[in-house]
Amino acid sequence: MTRFVVCGEALIDLVQSDVGSNDSFSSTWLALSAGGPMNSAVALGKLGANAHFLGRISRDAFGRQLRQHILEANVKLDFATESSQATSIAVVSLDEQGAASYTFHFNDTANFGWQIDDLPQLSSDDWLHIASLSCIVSPGAEVLLDWMRDVQAGVSYDINVRPTVITDPDEYWNKVQPWLRAVGRRQGIVKASDEDIKFLAKAEAGGAGKAGSDPVEVAGIWVEQYGLGLAVITLGPGGGVAIEPGGDIARVPGFPTKVVDTVGAGDTFMAGFLDGYVKLQLGLEASLERGAAAASIVCSRRGAQPPTSAEVDDLIAERT
Repeated sequence: MTRFVVCGEALIDLVQSDVGSNDSFSSTWLALSAGGPMNSAVALGKLGANAHFLGRISRDAFGRQLRQHILEANVKLDFATESSQATSIAVVSLDEQGAASYTFHFNDTANFGWQIDDLPQLSSDDWLHIASLSCIVSPGAEVLLDWMRDVQAGVSYDINVRPTVITDPDEYWNKVQPWLRAVGRRQGIVKASDEDIKFLAKAEAGGAGKAGSDPVEVAGIWVEQYGLGLAVITLGPGGGVAIEPGGDIARVPGFPTKVVDTVGAGDTFMAGFLDGYVKLQLGLEASLERGAAAASIVCSRRGAQPPTSAEVDDLIAERT
């Protein structure tokens, strides 16, 4: 079975609880285990994949919570590094539709202190999935990028734009572009949401696209320009799209669901897709459908609580 190594941050999402019962002096918050790459690792573990989390986890109380959460999903921590730095925090705001936005607190926290000795040597039989803030936040991002250039495993990269961290689209694009090149050298997979691409397309730097452009068209340009093996674009409730070299497109609709919140939706989609495409060797449409089903289920739950393989299979069977 393919060994999935998922690299990136693990953090705590603070989500306000029982908003109506709070007053101006005190409020109650839930501390939820989170972080895009960790969510994907947990989702892969819940789906029955051979998943390993490559991250830097604090020794503090939140770090212990994260470690237990990861292990309970049957994800291995043999590649994880223990850190004396504090756990990163994300304060989550939900709009009326349950869509999440984030304010991050991670100065001098555990996630971003990567050293080259923290990073394993992977083989061509492995699959590396790397994502999100760890790829753009210094000083660790530069260490990860240098390591990534020599990785021999199959690779996928989730851009997962966080505009509250880097507000300038040009600066963000300059961080993302080297990762596209690195993934392209391995003919790997790049995943982004339509909103990710719309944000990056505001950049004046060439190659990011143009504001107002169709995100699928922009992703198709990236595939050709950077030599990607595939681009996967999530469209929220609209499902997902995969763009191959040469311009062939596979598209699946989303699964209707009663949304509690969208926390972890894209991370879970990508786990479902990789489970289908890499582990089960399904075709593009079937793999996209698996991702869309997994994302639909996680949106029906509070926080990033990914489904099992049986739950995904049952939802897909209902549609057929």
